[in-house]
Amino acid sequence: MGRKPCCDKVGLKRGPWTIEEDHKLMNYIFNNGIPCWRHVPKLAGLLRCGKSCRLRWINYLRPDLKRGCFTESEEDEIIRLHSQLGNKWSKIASHFPGRTDNEIKNHWNTRIRKKLKLLGLDPVTHEPIENGEKNKQEETKSEDVRKDDEIQTTLDGTDTDDLLKNYEILCGSLDSSFSKEESNNPSMATQEEDCLKQWVDCVDSFFSWDNFIHLEEQVPFPPWL
Repeated sequence: MGRKPCCDKVGLKRGPWTIEEDHKLMNYIFNNGIPCWRHVPKLAGLLRCGKSCRLRWINYLRPDLKRGCFTESEEDEIIRLHSQLGNKWSKIASHFPGRTDNEIKNHWNTRIRKKLKLLGLDPVTHEPIENGEKNKQEETKSEDVRKDDEIQTTLDGTDTDDLLKNYEILCGSLDSSFSKEESNNPSMATQEEDCLKQWVDCVDSFFSWDNFIHLEEQVPFPPWL
């Protein structure tokens, strides 16, 4: 089960807060504290849900809220903490008294990410972007080498013998099927004989190649198969 909603939200006001609503919320909290956010709207005389009151207080109304632009030292500290904690904005905000997690996240997305990219750093890994691309290229190259080794392995030993054996069986079955077609329709048999001869020549040349290429991609099968 999920968390129980703070209220039914039926008949509650939504949208921007008014100055009057801000004064009601501040006066109640200054005089009574915060017993429970679920009960604050009713006790303060507000047609808002508890979550809306909590976010309004934390992000805009609390007296210890630090306002203004972030300093260079604060940005450097955010970068350092982000390299260790990632996108855990609540934990990062705990190192900045008076700053909210939402404020820090917005500043990161609108300013610090662009700043890191201009410096040639990846905002996610905090590593030089060129090194990251180089590592990806090396991984791709090693993967290609591994695939080539696997293909070469399949060509060694019994795998090649099995392939040749299957080829001989296929040619034998084609010869027998061709003999039946020839007895039924001589003119069609002549046409199929030329096509079969061309196909067998292609297959013979295929087995003489040094590098393996998939048979179905390079050798056209006869139209009756």
